[in-house]
Amino acid sequence: MSSTASNPPTDARERLRQHFLDHPHSTHTNRWDDLWAAGDFLPWDRGGPNPALVDILRDRQDLVGTPTTQVSGRRKRALVPGCGKGYDVLLLASWGYDAYGVESSRNAVKACEEYAARSGGDYPVVDGEVGKGKAKFLFGDFFEDGWFEGVEKEDGEDTPVFELIYDYTFLSALPPDLRPAWALRLSQLLSPSASSNLIGLEFPTYKPPNTGGPPWALPPAVYVQHLSRPGDLVPYGEDGHVEEPEDPPKRNEVGLVRIAHWQPEHTHEIGKGTDWVGVWRHK
Repeated sequence: MSSTASNPPTDARERLRQHFLDHPHSTHTNRWDDLWAAGDFLPWDRGGPNPALVDILRDRQDLVGTPTTQVSGRRKRALVPGCGKGYDVLLLASWGYDAYGVESSRNAVKACEEYAARSGGDYPVVDGEVGKGKAKFLFGDFFEDGWFEGVEKEDGEDTPVFELIYDYTFLSALPPDLRPAWALRLSQLLSPSASSNLIGLEFPTYKPPNTGGPPWALPPAVYVQHLSRPGDLVPYGEDGHVEEPEDPPKRNEVGLVRIAHWQPEHTHEIGKGTDWVGVWRHK
């Protein structure tokens, strides 16, 4: 069976859902770690960075700018929560960002480090004048601060912020009741600079919300409602669809603003024709 957006691999998706079914959310980190430890069933692993991110870094510098700051010339920091095997972290470092991937699974971090040691040469420096940034893989709970210790900070900086944050499949792995906390955490970690960007590659948008997860269905409205009012409870209907009382919704004081939204020309096969890219900034 071909893995297309209109005909996704439902057997793998159902097996993944069953792996978490009837297990409380507090045990999900261990359940993910079990999959990474076994290593023989990683259906989210596409073998490389998403082509949509490659296109953004190459073609949309009008949005993402350069990988160094204009004032100090230091490298911008990039963050990939739930970085999987680290493909996107290595890609961002090749463009000149100091890139950090965060994983709550020790075995996932081990897989990142092994892949980087084996295949880091597949991510050559893109711009010789800018050079390559750091690529670091950090173990920790994204919603806690312990992993901050692995981030190289500037003098006087206690809490690091990032000029670029990239979320592809992280949100789809989280139970829906964590979405307010997810949005709030991203708002806190995204640099307040007017040129800093949260890039959300919205997937899977094709799934009916009432089919459960992971991966949990993520139509674009989910991003709009939660990132506009991080931390706030957002109502959902009985069918699992997020309710949209106002379009666009009123932002709260830490709400982000979507500055661009488009369907990528290139993406992984499973998301072709259904993936969306959203770019968000502080207001």
